[in-house]
Amino acid sequence: MDISGEFTIPAPRERVWVALNDPQVLKRCIPGCDELEQTAAGQFEAKMSTKIGPVKARFDTAIELTNVNPPASYTISGQGKGGPAGFGKGSADVTLEDQGEQTILRYTAALQVGGKLAQIGSRLVGGTARKIANDFFSKFTEELTQG
Repeated sequence: MDISGEFTIPAPRERVWVALNDPQVLKRCIPGCDELEQTAAGQFEAKMSTKIGPVKARFDTAIELTNVNPPASYTISGQGKGGPAGFGKGSADVTLEDQGEQTILRYTAALQVGGKLAQIGSRLVGGTARKIANDFFSKFTEELTQG
């Protein structure tokens, strides 16, 4: 399934770029993120909990940044294993564009789930993925506004 979005962030692009690459900022903004650790340049390990419909799971997730073009864009890819709940994997192309003192962030993502998560239906999974993305960017914008 594919999702996309666009957000206006009231901060300069350089500041948004730095925050998008800061594990502590990301940990505070990702819904359900319990741990996020950078393991190498452009590589992270995360532990996240989420609930999609009747399925609640804790995911051990490997995340990698590729096609890095500071401070304009990157591709973020991840694969999470949720035990009996199944797995989720996907990637998103993220771009940043100056708009005066603000930054326009756009993303397009492709997601895939398996196991119990696949059995509950793509409409519910897609809706939850969009809500998680919206919650992340709302918190991320708040973080940059307060910071």
